Amino acid sequence: MHTPLVARCLRGLETVVAAEVLGSKLGAVTELRHREVHFRTRQSVPSLRTADDVFLLAAEGPDVGTTRHTLRDLVALAELTDTDRLLSVRRGARASARDITGVEVSASFLGRRTFTRYDVEDVVGQALARRLGLPYHARRKGTAPPPGCCGWRLTLDGTRATLMLRVDDRPLHRRPYKQHTIAGTLHPPLAAAMAELAGIRPGDRVLDPCCGAGTLLIEAALARPGARFHGFDLSPASVTAARANAGDLPVRVRRGDAGRLPLPDACVDRVLCNPPWGAQVQAQGLIAVDPARWWTELRRVLAVDGTAVLLLPDIEDLATALRHDFTPAHVQRLRLAGAQVFLVCLVPTPSASPARGRPCGASAPGPPEAIDPAGQASA
Repeated sequence: MHTPLVARCLRGLETVVAAEVLGSKLGAVTELRHREVHFRTRQSVPSLRTADDVFLLAAEGPDVGTTRHTLRDLVALAELTDTDRLLSVRRGARASARDITGVEVSASFLGRRTFTRYDVEDVVGQALARRLGLPYHARRKGTAPPPGCCGWRLTLDGTRATLMLRVDDRPLHRRPYKQHTIAGTLHPPLAAAMAELAGIRPGDRVLDPCCGAGTLLIEAALARPGARFHGFDLSPASVTAARANAGDLPVRVRRGDAGRLPLPDACVDRVLCNPPWGAQVQAQGLIAVDPARWWTELRRVLAVDGTAVLLLPDIEDLATALRHDFTPAHVQRLRLAGAQVFLVCLVPTPSASPARGRPCGASAPGPPEAIDPAGQASA
């Protein structure tokens, strides 16, 4: 029997999630929608690294429109839902065997409406709670649902109303490893998508020169454990958080200035980075004084056949990349925390002189530390 599923994701990552579904041979993708990938599988419910969450498709109907008095029509979705079947599939797919103690609903809609998301949640949640004989936990209270609440999702996209049941107790984007966080920490599914775009190969040296809590390097190490991962950050708190989050993974994090990296020229195969452009995190050290140094160092340490996958806040930043001898190989617009960002893949411009000419293993001017061919640091 094919199980209909819905993967929710960041706006702009729909095709990336679909590629993960197909590449992992999980099943057939049936439709791409706003922040949703619909697919069917015969396997146990999968855990997708580039998706925010995965749901069992419960019921669909027409969008109820923009006015409050039509919200009662959403009760029909709860009535159409085969709750016994859905909960049976959910029990078989979950790692936890915890009993269900209640119902909670998260809702979202596109376009202007005369009601709030909480109004939608209450209508659907109360109807589901009546069907299941369980208490309903209202999200408008601002309190976390009690343990054992099963999570439902309702979306209104202007055409359809879609009701879904979360497979697990917690969203996929809440990674177990992420025990320590800092301001501006990256969304894990986006980090996983960036690591996938980088095309990391066994034995590659992978660098994040502004690693923060280490999310990019950790997601990359989980996906490609045969590579070597190095992170730098000027903040001692970030270094501590990244090391703690990485645990036993092959991720080495040290304190360092992204404007003067302690690395040889042209020694890095892949760079993954969400640089501190000033939106959530202010630049520190040398790049705070001269932002161009970030690009200069990136160009210096990247191998001639290397790839850099970055987040840029503005498409005009590509002009800066071009001035520093990079060529865009991929540009993708995303919505992240309500803001537009650009996911870009850069490669060194073939006609440009690489990293000012020194081979990997040669000393860069002045840094105190370098990576030797075995990937270890030497003073």
